[in-house]
Amino acid sequence: MNDMMPLMRRATEQTADLVRTVVRTAGQERLGDPTPCAEFDVRGLINHLEWVAEMFESVGEGGPRVEQGPYAGDFPERAERTLAVWSRPEVWEGVSPAMGMPMTALAHMFLVDMVVHGWDLSRAVGEPYEPDAEAVERALDFTGQMAEMGRKRGAFGPPVAVPDDAPPFDRLLGLIGRDPAWKP
Repeated sequence: MNDMMPLMRRATEQTADLVRTVVRTAGQERLGDPTPCAEFDVRGLINHLEWVAEMFESVGEGGPRVEQGPYAGDFPERAERTLAVWSRPEVWEGVSPAMGMPMTALAHMFLVDMVVHGWDLSRAVGEPYEPDAEAVERALDFTGQMAEMGRKRGAFGPPVAVPDDAPPFDRLLGLIGRDPAWKP
């Protein structure tokens, strides 16, 4: 927990700031724009982030896996509640009854979502995005171990080839099925 919480906080705050910028400056007309995450437009991606925050808040409290609700436009507030739950040391212990996975693995999944979906959103709307290098390294290491299971569960797409000497973030994107060169 001690080394993950700062990474989770930085990645979540960066993504929440980006969501605020998009909602404030892009307006309703940009919410339908495509994203590198092929199943989501901008609104759908923000809605997915809302659900991720709500779900990880619930499982962090020992609750159920929740279903995704309609777009609410409140991701930053949900994300802050999620971080508050995960800042309690006891949350990191054991296995989630709702997800059947170790809580530490779930924390890594949350980190991957924050880092990658932040990039998805930034690319979709043309905002700058430079994820925390330590968060990227941690996400890449975890994803490298979980990629096949992630693909089987539909969380990751087929890998996209990137050069072996590509930056770690490009390797992370390629590993989960994103093209680092994606443009709208």
